[in-house]
Amino acid sequence: MSDAAAGGDPMAGLRAACARAPRDPAPFVKLARALLAANRAVEAVAPAEQAVALAPRFAAARKARDAVLAAVMAGDPDLVKRELACALEPTNAEAHLALGQAYVDAGRPHDAERHYKRALALGQARDAHAVLAALYLAMAMLDAAEHHAQAVLEGADRGEADDLLFAMAHQTLAGVLEAWGDPQAAAARLGQAYARRSLFHQPAAGSPFTTLVLVTAGAGNIPYKTLLPPARWDCLMWYMEHARPEQAQTLPPYALVLNAIGDPDMATASDAAVDAFLAVTDRPVLNRPERVRATFRHRLPQTLAGLADVITPPTARLSAEAIAAGGLVAAAAETGLATPLLVRPTASHGGAGLVLARDVDALAGVEPPGGSDVYLTRFHDYRSADGYFRKYRMIFVDRRPFPYHLAISPYWMVHHVSAEMAGDPARVAEEMEFLRDPAAAIGARALAAVTAIGARLDLDYGGVDFTLTEDGQVLVFEANATMLTHLEPEDGPFAAKNAYIRPIIEAFQEHVRATAAGEATNRQSSILAKGFRDDTHHQ
Repeated sequence: MSDAAAGGDPMAGLRAACARAPRDPAPFVKLARALLAANRAVEAVAPAEQAVALAPRFAAARKARDAVLAAVMAGDPDLVKRELACALEPTNAEAHLALGQAYVDAGRPHDAERHYKRALALGQARDAHAVLAALYLAMAMLDAAEHHAQAVLEGADRGEADDLLFAMAHQTLAGVLEAWGDPQAAAARLGQAYARRSLFHQPAAGSPFTTLVLVTAGAGNIPYKTLLPPARWDCLMWYMEHARPEQAQTLPPYALVLNAIGDPDMATASDAAVDAFLAVTDRPVLNRPERVRATFRHRLPQTLAGLADVITPPTARLSAEAIAAGGLVAAAAETGLATPLLVRPTASHGGAGLVLARDVDALAGVEPPGGSDVYLTRFHDYRSADGYFRKYRMIFVDRRPFPYHLAISPYWMVHHVSAEMAGDPARVAEEMEFLRDPAAAIGARALAAVTAIGARLDLDYGGVDFTLTEDGQVLVFEANATMLTHLEPEDGPFAAKNAYIRPIIEAFQEHVRATAAGEATNRQSSILAKGFRDDTHHQ
């Protein structure tokens, strides 16, 4: 099987040219340059060295080799190590799986896909199908995700050896069903994913300690896989909906606990199990559940009450029973909130089910999902003078704010993924200015308000989405522990943001290390005194 067929390698044509002219340095130089341009420097070493060996005085060959070696030396050491393993053992399926995971962690999904496919071609079928399914779901390639997840489940069940892979496949299918608008079937799949086993060990060679990560099977977790990449962090993943009290007595050793269940609406099914476990553990705990519960949308105005220059719109929670009994308009009237109102199902993110009812007639036409509680939030028209709507996001690590993104959209429902900023250099430039110097972008007054929000939330990891009012105050959209953090694809239009996203990940990892070592302290007072500006944030 050719490289192209096995792994979809776009370099197959150049490799064939080298094979046709094994004594000509020119095609080897072309291959080395192409691999280097594709961010595959380690793979480029062999053709670059071959070109120099064939023609030691050929300037193009020497220049290509020098560029390749410089890129290798400048690369991430852990990633380079895995790339070398694949280069030295190209038929080692395990090495391709490990490198694929490293590329996922680095925000390079297409490179990950190539190596996962290579592992599949080398016979590591079930593992490769499972990771390809998860990768395709993350890339919103739903048909491909379903195909590979089903391939995992169609094989013979080897019992305990397949527990993790089966759980991954069921969780991927749950994500596919959720994306297709079938939450009931998705919930059933999640039940299948972790019913037979709730605790999984994610080993990582070289990790100095183990972190116990409490998670929900649903979509309510903090982005723990980005923050603690599986290739580098040894973790015990415990799905708390299916946790049993007696498991607390038989857990493998762990240094600290990360409560990754960040959405309080999604945490209700596991609250009792989490509380019972935390009552008996003697290890430090990050993101304590009582702080997460303070971020319910209808509790947030109270949580942030009294902070200078912070506006948190009033929000009410309506039960499905109240809506069914008297209708949405009558139930809304009982709250005292007047239109315009935002109506959204509980436990929803990314604008799913979100409706803006500008008047009572529009509110009467809203049909909440059956059986779902909803939130009502007073809507503020936050359009800027240029006609755009702006949504800033800052991430808090140990209560300290880091800029993450600025989404600028012509529509009131603003999400970075749908704002269509990639084709607008002016909006992209404005976002980069915010990332480079948030104090200059939003002003010292607003930055102090955001910093105070992080201190009040008192989370080890969390974030806030907000905009600025005409007079410079911070209008909060939401503030909680589930704020997304992920690296952008290196070949994508927003790759330059990674220089500002990596410090968030590194700061969280350092906070975990310090907590495990017993060195972490609550730095709220020093944060408020120091403000945001710090050399580690300005590239």
